[in-house]
Amino acid sequence: MWGRWLLRRVLLLVLIVLLFARCSESRSVANPFPFIASSYLVKIDGRIVWAGDPHRRLPPASLTKIMTALIALERTRPNDVVRVSRMAAKEDGSRIGLREGDRLRAVDLVYATLIHSANDACRALAEHIAGSEASFVRLMNLKARRMGLKDTHFANSCGHDEAGHYSTAYDLAILAEVAMRNPVFARIVSTPSMVIRTVDGKRHFRLINKNKLIGRYPGVIGVKTGFTDRAGKCLIALAERGGRKVLLVLLNAPNRWEDAQFILDMAFDF
Repeated sequence: MWGRWLLRRVLLLVLIVLLFARCSESRSVANPFPFIASSYLVKIDGRIVWAGDPHRRLPPASLTKIMTALIALERTRPNDVVRVSRMAAKEDGSRIGLREGDRLRAVDLVYATLIHSANDACRALAEHIAGSEASFVRLMNLKARRMGLKDTHFANSCGHDEAGHYSTAYDLAILAEVAMRNPVFARIVSTPSMVIRTVDGKRHFRLINKNKLIGRYPGVIGVKTGFTDRAGKCLIALAERGGRKVLLVLLNAPNRWEDAQFILDMAFDF
């Protein structure tokens, strides 16, 4: 088993080197992993080195929450108190179990949104900032345009499958890079687990980072996972090691954890 894995790795590394050399001459980008995802992109130290259909518009699932959290950090103070509405408490999918009337600090809801991918926390933030989710979505799309995300459009704040809700690996890489320049965002997405509480201390919620690479793959410091029926399994991973920084975006990647580690290994060995 290990012999086959090692042989596969060596052969793939040789293929990558040959592809990279060929693509360097033509100034194009190599696609050595054509079957791992519907779309993917790999950056090494800010430069795209490998990609497969990176401008294809696809549902981004909870990778959407990167934009929601970034706006929340820009438009709230950490100790601002957010009251959970009935609509936020009724959000389905991934959630922490907020109830109508719960009051939490804004920064704690950002933690829940990013590391636990909690839709109820995400919706509560959106409504608190803009008064309604629809108004918040307009802020998201305005910011996307200002960032130059030409193939991104949001229809909700949490990443539910919905008509007109899409992005690309290329745009999401830009979004992740911008978000990681925010020190609070960067600290949150690298947190393995934590406990948050309502401001009255009566309820607490244990958050577990859904990014399984955090604490398990050396050097990984973020960023976000996502999954819906239409989007499939998605991942943005950022790792730093030996002075090198690797950013990986996978959209609809059935074996995202195994493939992400393999590609990161290839990138750091390259």
